[in-house]
Amino acid sequence: QVQLVESGGGLVQPGGSLRLSCTASGSIFSINDMGWYRQAPGKERDLVAGITSGGDTNYADSVKGRFTISRDNAKNTVYLHMNSLKPEDTAVYYCNAEVVTVLGGYPGNLEVWGQGTLVTVSS
Repeated sequence: QVQLVESGGGLVQPGGSLRLSCTASGSIFSINDMGWYRQAPGKERDLVAGITSGGDTNYADSVKGRFTISRDNAKNTVYLHMNSLKPEDTAVYYCNAEVVTVLGGYPGNLEVWGQGTLVTVSS
């Protein structure tokens, strides 16, 4: 069984910064793509940033230049550094990973989601 545990959310003023962390644990051979998604009230869950196992990154246009995604493969951890936060960044942020684990006795890929962490940007 594999799980993702997020931390680092909270209340921050506009213009402030936060760092989210997400660590994978369980029966893991390796982790392919990792990413952060967010869901605001009444809206769909959208990709914020993604990172491959080799370190290639991609970002939503709305966060380019403000957010940075990184990962520590030795720790099975992905980070999201958020700067210049805006009220419209308020949402529940979810970690996502494609994990190579044991499925039915054989190695297989499994998509795993974290439980979500709330980020509120408000004065």
